[in-house]
Formats: sequence, C-alpha cells, structure tokens
Amino acid sequence: MSGAITFTGSTGSPLAGHLDMPDGPVQAWALFGHCFTCGKDIVAASRIARALTEFGIAVLRFDFTGIGQSEGDFSHTTFTSKIKDLVAAADFLRENHEAPTILIGHSLGGAAVIAARSEIPETKAVVTIGAPADPVHVTHLFSDLRDVIEAQGCATVSLAGRDFDIRREFLDDIAAQPQRERIETLDAALLILHSPTDELVGVDNARDIYLAARHPKSFVSLDGADHLLTDLRDAAYTANIIAAWSARYTRPAEAKKPVETAPEGTVIVAETDGGLYAQHIAAGRHILRADEPRPVGDDSGPSPYDLLLASLGACTSMTLRMYAKRKRLPLDGVHVALKHKRVHAKDCADVAAKSGFVDQIDRVITISGDLDDQQRADLMKIADRCPVHRTLHSEIHVTTRQA
Repeated sequence: MSGAITFTGSTGSPLAGHLDMPDGPVQAWALFGHCFTCGKDIVAASRIARALTEFGIAVLRFDFTGIGQSEGDFSHTTFTSKIKDLVAAADFLRENHEAPTILIGHSLGGAAVIAARSEIPETKAVVTIGAPADPVHVTHLFSDLRDVIEAQGCATVSLAGRDFDIRREFLDDIAAQPQRERIETLDAALLILHSPTDELVGVDNARDIYLAARHPKSFVSLDGADHLLTDLRDAAYTANIIAAWSARYTRPAEAKKPVETAPEGTVIVAETDGGLYAQHIAAGRHILRADEPRPVGDDSGPSPYDLLLASLGACTSMTLRMYAKRKRLPLDGVHVALKHKRVHAKDCADVAAKSGFVDQIDRVITISGDLDDQQRADLMKIADRCPVHRTLHSEIHVTTRQA
C-alpha cells in the first residue's frame, strides 16, 4: 500500500519517505535518490516513481537529512552523509519488505547511488538521470561564494529560491570522493539517462561515466528534456525506459506464474512473486489476492481471516436481501461489520468448552428501511441461517491429498 513512511537517517534524525506501491504483485524494489537540494516530491521523483509502479516496481523515495519533511540540520550534512542516508533507506526496505535491487538517482542523487551501491549488496541495476561524473560538480552552483566558505568556514547560498548553509566540511568531503573508482568497480548493470540540452549538468558528464564504467552499461539520450524533467512526457518516457531496461536484471530466475482462472466451483490459491506470503486467488473467472498484514507480510491483500469474515458478511447480506425480496419487505440496505478474535472459553456462556481459547466473530448488522419491529426481528433471525454461518457452526470435514 502506497503512503508515507519514516525511518532513521545517518545522523539519527527521522527521515520522511514515500513508498509508491503497484496495485498488483511487486516485481522489484527500487530506491530513488533526488538531487542536491530537491525533495522526494520533486516532479521527476514523484512522476517516475508512480509510473514505475505500473510495471510492478515498488519505489521508496525520501528526503535526505535536513531537506523537505526530514529532520536534521542540512548545514552539517555532506556527500558521505547522503550516501549513508541511502544505505539507511535500503536497510528500512530490507527489514520491512525486501532489499532494493534497483538504485535510481537524479542529478547529485545519481552520483550518490553509484557511491552507495557497494554498501547495498542486493543491487543488480543502477540508473542515473542527469548525474555528474564527479560529485564536486555541484560546487559550481555556489562558485562565487567558495572563497568565502573556505575562509570563514560557512556561507549562506541561495539555491532554487531557498537559502542553505554550506560549510567547509562539505567542500572537503566532496573533494575527497573516489567517484571514478566507484564507477569502474560498480559491479552492477548501469543505465545512464541524460539530456543533451541539460542546462545544469552537461551531457559530457554522461560520456565520462559511460567511458569509466564496465559492461553491462547503456546510455539513453533524453532529447529535449530539461534537468528536472518538468515535462510530464519526459518523466513518463524516462520511467518507461527504466522499467523496460531493468526487467532484464530484476526478473526472478524462477518466477511464479499465478493461475489466471479456475474451473467453475473451484478456488485455486498459488503463491506469487509479490512478497513472501502474497497469494493469488482464482475463484472461477474472478481474481483475488491475499497476504499477511505488516510486519509479517506486505499487506498487499486481505488476510485469510479477513477473507473469512468477508465470506460471512457477504453471505449474511445476500441472505437478508433474498428473504426481503421473497417477503416483499421494504429493505433499503444492509451493512455488516465483522471482527475476529480469540477469547477465553470461560468468558463465553454459550460454548461447550470451559477452558482454553475459542474463536469469536463479532457481527454487527445495520438494517435500513421502513420496517417495523417484527420485520427487523425476523431479518435478524434469518441472518443466523445464512449458509456460511451454518457451515461455520456445523461439523466440517476437510480432506487433504497431494496433487
């Protein structure tokens, strides 16, 4: 399920992220690093992430320390701390979902994902978008204040309409990065996306990255795009290229192919590649999904007990509707709310067991319509006679055999 998340960054501060999830099974997990002073919600990041979900790729994008909604002091961050923030984000995915196999970086974020690759061993593919060959390139944004920073230790620079404090430590750290060596020893497939008309990071940077990298490597020109990919068409094109290219490096060796349909009257359940416990359910021509809730599973579908409650609730509502139709009752609507829990047997007066635990389903039925008290009472009695209710209360015999 897509939504906001929070995890601890390299400096110990909470970092704000957003997880974009596909509607169906997850084919791969990706981590997105944005540009120097941008945030996770910049057009390029948000549009590319959402587009990638259409290809089954889940994407975590987040604000680096001191940027956007993330806490921490930006002035005390360095290029090294950005690398560590990426590693912390990968750790979050590994602990709560799966480790990312795709690293995507835009502008300085592209240099950062190249640097972080060695600390995220599961990485199979790295994508850079408008990235500098050397992270020191970013200093051209405040070159007129570089002498002031060197002399005074800090200076306030205006970038993209906002003021940022840049310290000498940042300059020292970024100048000491062995970026060319990292590119040469990347040990992952590399896709370089760059616009020949990029006004902030020249396309020569893409050439330098490509020449330094080893195969497999690819270069795609984002002809006519600006650095921030502000045109929706450019962002969509970039996402399509990333999804198509990365499939070669992220497709499971033995992909589980879910059954699309099942014979009438038969329900087929099969594991999918969407998570450790994710299940594909085919009931005739109808396709459903089941999963365990977090933190055990990925919560990509209802749990088995959710489906059980749904079955009882649906059967209850249908039974009341059938009865009302047959009796010509003015029933306007039925609403059924159900919960399942395990309770002490001694707390249930109407069960045979007097020790241990029993399963209890609480069912609350709301009946609307111009009905008198007797009609409402009759409908409530009928609820307990719905087929699924009677099955749950009857002796059930399940036969199991190996196919």
